[in-house]
Amino acid sequence: MSDTPAAPPASRRPLWMIVVALLLGAAALWGASRLTWFAEFRDGGVRGTVLYRESGEQQATALVPLALLALAGVAGVVATGGWARRVLGGVLALAGVAAVWTGVAGVRFAGYADGLPVTQMLLGRGLAVLGGILVAAGGLVAVKGAGRAARLGTKYAAPATRKKVRDPDAELWEALSEGEDPTDARGRHSE
Repeated sequence: MSDTPAAPPASRRPLWMIVVALLLGAAALWGASRLTWFAEFRDGGVRGTVLYRESGEQQATALVPLALLALAGVAGVVATGGWARRVLGGVLALAGVAAVWTGVAGVRFAGYADGLPVTQMLLGRGLAVLGGILVAAGGLVAVKGAGRAARLGTKYAAPATRKKVRDPDAELWEALSEGEDPTDARGRHSE
């Protein structure tokens, strides 16, 4: 019997927490890119004063690429393990911080003219901040739980570590096949 304790089995919980955080973060970033981030009344010439709007994608062009990075991060986190997962987690955490910064930069809570979609503008920025927090959290959990979380293909990665359950009759036949006498007390190992 070996004195070294067996390694604890990889848990799937951290992996699913990472995947859900990244998926929700990507959805929030994409949603933030579709909402209005900037609006003002402008002189429209013959049309008079018109409401000019810019979406999050127009104001902060990094939102959609950050959402796509979070989606790609899901596949990367599932497929990798160890140091590769830690590096990917660090990149995702930095992307989340960049998304939070994008949502916070330039926000103001007062000084809007009447008739502007203030709620939608603040909601768009808030979704970007929420998405960034989720992506950063997913990245940090990936860094911290890189060794504990399961990864793709672990079922087939180390077959030698599985405990082999042997049939005593099969062991006798194998001993005969190898030229040993299984009835000889000196040749048999005590269990």
